[in-house]
Amino acid sequence: MRLVILDNYDLASEWAAKYICNRIIQFKPGQDRYFTLGLPTGSTPLGCYKKLIEYHKNGDLSFKYVKTFNMDEYVGLPRNHPESYHSYMWNNFFKHIDIDPNNAHILDGNAADLQAECDAFEKKIKEAGGIDLFVGGIGPDGHIAFNEPGSSLVSRTRLKTLAMDTILASAKYFDGDLSKVPTMALTVGVGTVMDAREVMILITGAHKAFALYKAIEEGVNHMWTVSAFQQHPRTIFVCDEDATLELRVKTVKYFKGLMHVHNKLVDPLYSMKEGN
Repeated sequence: MRLVILDNYDLASEWAAKYICNRIIQFKPGQDRYFTLGLPTGSTPLGCYKKLIEYHKNGDLSFKYVKTFNMDEYVGLPRNHPESYHSYMWNNFFKHIDIDPNNAHILDGNAADLQAECDAFEKKIKEAGGIDLFVGGIGPDGHIAFNEPGSSLVSRTRLKTLAMDTILASAKYFDGDLSKVPTMALTVGVGTVMDAREVMILITGAHKAFALYKAIEEGVNHMWTVSAFQQHPRTIFVCDEDATLELRVKTVKYFKGLMHVHNKLVDPLYSMKEGN
């Protein structure tokens, strides 16, 4: 497990985007070799998506041979609804890059058989060779995707009832009207994300500070599902200073001391391009 601490949200977003970019470039994807990327929604990854779009428009990064699998989708919300995760992903990312729409996989919250939809999603991930890098965000209660507190840490893609805290947090996207917020969602499981070869979790803002503390300084706990990733062989938590407010000083100093190692992972972006 690694913790990367940047001064602010913008720098954390840029670091994460560079890391994703380098992973794709180093993989050297092609027609018979796709890079498979798991993706989140919400406010936290927006800055990362903005930078990835910038790298693409500058000619540094192509998504032609990338397959994506999104973490979740609301149940019962029309696909074209402005707050559906289909709309979010296309408006904020996919329509700005060169990804083949057939390679961008998002769960269908309006499927006739929701369990069959979840099973098919797991099958598609397996057929794609698994996820190379799964990027995620968390809620203030430490949930990843819609794996709410109490979720099984070996869970697979399934239908979930949303916790009241999640509904309240989502209300701002629905004009503050709780009655408009979906109460159920389809979500990948903790086990689904754990199967990825690498996991990067973005945590920014003081309101996520207690969740970050629970994620890395205390033990694995199904009430804080993000804590499961302590046990993943390749997890990177990327955060800003505000998110570290609940951490011990020695924890912050330890991981800041490793930053020279982390930075070697993201600095080669343009030097790699020049060397090719």
